[in-house]
Amino acid sequence: MNDPDRDRACIERLRAGDTRALEDLYDRYGDLLYSMVVRILGRAAEAEDVLQEAWLQVWRKADAYDPARGTVGAWLVTVARSRAIDRLRSEGSRRRAETAAGDEPATPPGDPSVDAGARILGERVTSALAKLDSRHRQVLILAYFDCLSQREIADRLDAPLGTVKSWTRQALLRLGELVPPEGES
Repeated sequence: MNDPDRDRACIERLRAGDTRALEDLYDRYGDLLYSMVVRILGRAAEAEDVLQEAWLQVWRKADAYDPARGTVGAWLVTVARSRAIDRLRSEGSRRRAETAAGDEPATPPGDPSVDAGARILGERVTSALAKLDSRHRQVLILAYFDCLSQREIADRLDAPLGTVKSWTRQALLRLGELVPPEGES
């Protein structure tokens, strides 16, 4: 089971400059974040770069975590997802600029090896997603795998933005129950 008190304690330790708190969060959430970022970007090596940026942001901006807005795990997922989407958008801009200049965009070869632990966690997340009710599953898939904003999800589902935000929060809380951090299963 997730341990919200332990997570919040880690954030307080981060704010005090304790690097071991970052290690603790990494050990507990690293595989989940890696699986999600690889899924968004499609390339393991690039996912590692993006996650490094995300963890650096968590270290530098621990004060940005607001417990009233959600769990530490949800905040970490949001930070990593945002970094991955930023990378996708910057790549798209670069490719458009290259294409406009008449250059063919360079396509780096994909890394076919994905960490076995990340694969297993991905299977656990997929299984957990199947256990969610359809609206919760749909908002998470649209947000985290199709990279849509909550406004875009609301438009696509023809639902009020506040409702989509509520569904997303409920879905993330339930997903956290179904996929506890490694070692707490």
